[in-house]
Amino acid sequence: MNVLLQPWDTPFGLPPFAEVRDEDFGPAFDEALARARANIVAIAEGPGQSFAEVIEALELAEGDLDRVAAVFYNLAGADSTEAREALMRELATKMSAFSSEITNNKALFGKIEALWQGREGLGLTAEQGRVLELYRQMFVRSGAALEGAAAERLTAVKARLAVLGTAFGQNLLADERSWFLELSPQDLADLPGFVQEAARAAGAEKGLGPVVTLNR
Repeated sequence: MNVLLQPWDTPFGLPPFAEVRDEDFGPAFDEALARARANIVAIAEGPGQSFAEVIEALELAEGDLDRVAAVFYNLAGADSTEAREALMRELATKMSAFSSEITNNKALFGKIEALWQGREGLGLTAEQGRVLELYRQMFVRSGAALEGAAAERLTAVKARLAVLGTAFGQNLLADERSWFLELSPQDLADLPGFVQEAARAAGAEKGLGPVVTLNR
C-alpha cells in the first residue's frame, strides 16, 4: 500500500519522508481524490440533513487528500525538482476540477442552504453557527447559486486561474534559481564569516568567486 495513505507510526505523526518517493505522489493523489469524491457524494445524496451529518461530515471528507497534499506541497515548496513541478502543473487542473465539483453540487448546496435558512432553530453554538456561515459563503462565492452557462463559465475561469497561478509560481522560482550577484573582495570583507562561507560555496557551485543567490 502507498506509504502516503498508511497510518504513520512516527514521532508526532510526522510524515515518514525517508520512505516517500516522488512516484508515490501521483497514485496517492488519485486514490485520495477518489475517496474524497465518494465521501462528498455520500453526504450530498444520503438521507442526513443535520449539522453533524452535513457540515461536520464535510470537515472530515477530505482527510486523506489533505494529508497527501500537505506532504507534497510542503516538500515541493522546500525542495523543488522538475518531477515535482510537473506534478504540480498536473494537479492544478485536477484539484480545481475537484473543488468545482463540490461547489457545483446542487444537492449538497441545497442541504447547506436549508441548514442556513433554519439556523435559528438548530441550537447551534456560536462556533458552529460561524462554521455554517463560512461554508455557505464559500459555496455562494464559488458559484453554487449560478446556473447553466454562468456556472460553466466560472468553472472554466477557476480552472484557468489554477493553471496560471501554478505557472507563475514556477516561473518565479526559475528566476530565483538563475539570479546571482557576484561579490567583490570589499563586499565580502564587510559580511559576517558564516555569510562569507555561504557566498564562497554558492560561487563554487557555479565555477565563480563568491556570489549571493536567492536560493533557500
